[in-house]
Amino acid sequence: MAKKIMFSDRWGLTAAVLNGTKTQTRRIINAMPKVPQISYGLEEEAGYVHLLDGYIVVAKSRYKVGEIVAVAQPYKAFYGDFKEPLRTELIDSAGFMNKMFVRAELMPHQIEITNIRVERLQDISDEDCMAEGIIKYANGVYTYTENGKKTFHADLDTPRKAYAELIDKISGKGTWAGNPYVFAYNFDFIK
Repeated sequence: MAKKIMFSDRWGLTAAVLNGTKTQTRRIINAMPKVPQISYGLEEEAGYVHLLDGYIVVAKSRYKVGEIVAVAQPYKAFYGDFKEPLRTELIDSAGFMNKMFVRAELMPHQIEITNIRVERLQDISDEDCMAEGIIKYANGVYTYTENGKKTFHADLDTPRKAYAELIDKISGKGTWAGNPYVFAYNFDFIK
């Protein structure tokens, strides 16, 4: 396991992965091909998905089907699980507070990538919105968490509306309206 994946803590997505309610993630592809085509890697590229513009690869999935990927968390989240002298080394590292700087092999939780597809962001289904960590209130309103608490917006009456608002908060205002291509990853929490 050499790779890690980060989910937003502010919007409760790491917690949703760890509790099994988030089983998909979308990663924006910055390329906007005129003639989009999807290619599946062969031989050494097996399991990867490529987005092409005509015959030119403009983006390759970071992860591949079947790959085990570490869920990034700051070391402080599970500091007590380490033995000396590693504990001392980690408390002085940038990764103690910032999961961007952690080592994948030290992460206690992993996911397995089970499917990858390329689609436009707005092609997301209601079911996929729920797999992205959207939450349904009993009264038919949908929401997401912010800083560990559910938000409430009465106008979020569909999973897509809640997801559209969430993705704009995570990736910047206008992301939903821009409808970029994304790699949509399905995954299983394995540990």
